[in-house]
Amino acid sequence: MVKNIYFKFSLITILAVLFTGCASSKKINYFHDKNDIEVNSTIINYQPTIQYGDMLSINVSSFEPELAIPFNIVETRDNQLIRQVPYIVNTDGEINFPVLGKIKVAQLTTQEVTNKIKELLAKYLNNPTVIVQFINFKISVLGEVRTPGSYTILNERINIPEALALAGDLTIYGNRKTVTLIREHNGERKFIPIDLTNKELFNSPYYFLAQNDIIYVEANKTRVNSSAVGPNTAILVSSISILISLIAILVR
Repeated sequence: MVKNIYFKFSLITILAVLFTGCASSKKINYFHDKNDIEVNSTIINYQPTIQYGDMLSINVSSFEPELAIPFNIVETRDNQLIRQVPYIVNTDGEINFPVLGKIKVAQLTTQEVTNKIKELLAKYLNNPTVIVQFINFKISVLGEVRTPGSYTILNERINIPEALALAGDLTIYGNRKTVTLIREHNGERKFIPIDLTNKELFNSPYYFLAQNDIIYVEANKTRVNSSAVGPNTAILVSSISILISLIAILVR
């Protein structure tokens, strides 16, 4: 009788050890911490600013198309248009624009640059149309996500949850509390900690991403521990299975 009780106790203990690794939902759910935080419900009209090294597409048109030709740099072959040549913002934050010369664009939004160029063109063109767009607006998502990689953003506006959704969301091994945003701004590289379990993220100045931002998702302890598993793991698991089977037979 005592022997049977001992074996039953041993079996229960082993099973308890095997299943105590269940994670709390708080470790995998987003935005649950600090429920007393008041999240700003106003949708911000965020626009990224231009940095040196950025590539811009600038197209000028007019009611008189021939007058707009000098203000567009294009590559041609056999008198056929191949592509529009992009403008690269130099280290002084300027672009060299046809006829108009150097224009300071750093720290401005594409809309502000559009308005600036339209004003400068006023003495050359009647009511010109100017379209300014980023060519290099992309973000990268690395680490414990389902599809890591770089993603081109066409509308120049994306936030952290949307970027993670593009990458297929975090895997079960991603640490929601220790995500890092890597941003280069004015020649300085910043490493910004992000906690996806905290609603404060919605009020953060880093909620919206800038061009060339990198999001890195750290692995949680489960992934780290599993990476340390040696070649004898299969043998150990098999041994435990056999032991449990023997105990089950003996306690019958």
